[in-house]
Amino acid sequence: MTAAAEKITYTASAEQIARMHDTFDAGIAEIKKTFGQTHPMIINGKDASGRKTFDVRAPHDRSLVLGSFQFGTKEDVNDAVAAAKAAYPAWSARPWQERVAILRKAAEIIRERKFALASLLVIEAGKSRGESIGEIEEGADLIDEDARQTEAADGFVTPMGTLDGREQNESVFRPFGVWAVLSPFNFPHALSAGPAAAALIAGNTVVYKPASATAFSGYELARCFVDAGIPAGVFNFVTGTGSVVGETLTHHPDVDGVIFTGSKEVGWDLFKTFSTEYSKPCITEMGGKNPVIVTENADIDKAIDGTVRAAFGFSGQKCSAASRAYVARPIYEEFVSKLADRANSFAVGDPTQRETGTGPVIDESAVTRFEEAVASAEGGTIRAGGKRLTGGIYDSGTYVAPTVIDGLDPSHELFHKELFLPFIVVAPFDTLDEAIGYANDTEYGLTAGIFSEDKAEQEQFFNDIEAGVVYANRRGGATTGAWPGCQSFCGWKGSGSTGKGALGPFYVAQFLREQSRTRWIEE
Repeated sequence: MTAAAEKITYTASAEQIARMHDTFDAGIAEIKKTFGQTHPMIINGKDASGRKTFDVRAPHDRSLVLGSFQFGTKEDVNDAVAAAKAAYPAWSARPWQERVAILRKAAEIIRERKFALASLLVIEAGKSRGESIGEIEEGADLIDEDARQTEAADGFVTPMGTLDGREQNESVFRPFGVWAVLSPFNFPHALSAGPAAAALIAGNTVVYKPASATAFSGYELARCFVDAGIPAGVFNFVTGTGSVVGETLTHHPDVDGVIFTGSKEVGWDLFKTFSTEYSKPCITEMGGKNPVIVTENADIDKAIDGTVRAAFGFSGQKCSAASRAYVARPIYEEFVSKLADRANSFAVGDPTQRETGTGPVIDESAVTRFEEAVASAEGGTIRAGGKRLTGGIYDSGTYVAPTVIDGLDPSHELFHKELFLPFIVVAPFDTLDEAIGYANDTEYGLTAGIFSEDKAEQEQFFNDIEAGVVYANRRGGATTGAWPGCQSFCGWKGSGSTGKGALGPFYVAQFLREQSRTRWIEE
């Protein structure tokens, strides 16, 4: 199988990733030729530029300017929302089969451009090659999954029963109107493509704002949608600050729904304030403090592999990253020692290079957060890492060492505060009940993993853990690596707001509202 044809997911092997290096080298060389240009917004099918601009820089080399993007204004947001509102009647009235066909075309275009898009992710977000190509593949698969759900539900029209033979009853799911799609820096492609496609397939129109740090990836995704034939006004792309573009969008009276991925603080505030006169849908995915439990019945090498990938992949900048581990006391020292050895040997460097295991963190604020976390670990033991990396290439970017800390009480803030860093704290336990109690002692409930060869322990974990995405013995990622159509990505507690997840079978329905239709048939 050629590199271009092979599908790479987040759990891909080193051998699979190695087969695509030559293609990646060419893709990186090509994308670099586009750097330094100024890029527009897309409002009502037209390029919108001429505003003040901001630069997007590479986290592995802050001197490298990838491109300049528009500081969108309140007026730009108003124009984009007005365009989306005007386009809504025709788009929502279009047969759902036609909407599905257009979005499937977008998925095809993404796959055709996947190495160019992935190469941009490597440089703009600092992802490794494997993480980058996995995200592009996920974005295309998310669109296909949205389409599949719609087809399986026959456009979300369901015949209903009747109490009278002269009635014909059906449940019809109908779109809301204009949706705001607000995406994060860490998955700028997948967590934009999937939500936007779901909203569009459902018959809504979209105003899309990417994270400023990854605006280039957002722009390239927008071009894929436009090139697929989405009509003017149906999909609009606006860049700028959260305080101007984001606030104007989420407080706009003509925005009928919003989907947000980001911090619990911002997401929860949005959830509380978005609806005013009446309830409007607000889908939020708000991060996690994801535990790994390793019992005495675990395969330790399997547990180490899964924990390392989940804790340090993409420098821990995933809402699903493993950031705390609870390990059975008889195997505790062996586990922590091996985990520290792997952390110390993790290849941290320039993400454009083949040998890199993980790249930089996104910016200086992330470095500051890392240094504050290390300082707060007083009384614990730094078993690996604990420092900013300096010297050579490290001086050009924002690099920190994968970090393992133990010796802290499970009540310590590092076991409870989301860091979004390559940083894991470890503590021992004596019983599985105790470990699950520690794991559940958090305001978050996104992902969790267990390593145990005992099926009874696995079952107890599944039944008692308070998280929406749970794994047992997953070597490819103890708490990470959910895939469209395979694992529904649903946050419980402070990690989500709807009780239904992305990637799963009930996602598109969240962008719709039910209407009961009865037709009276005269004899």
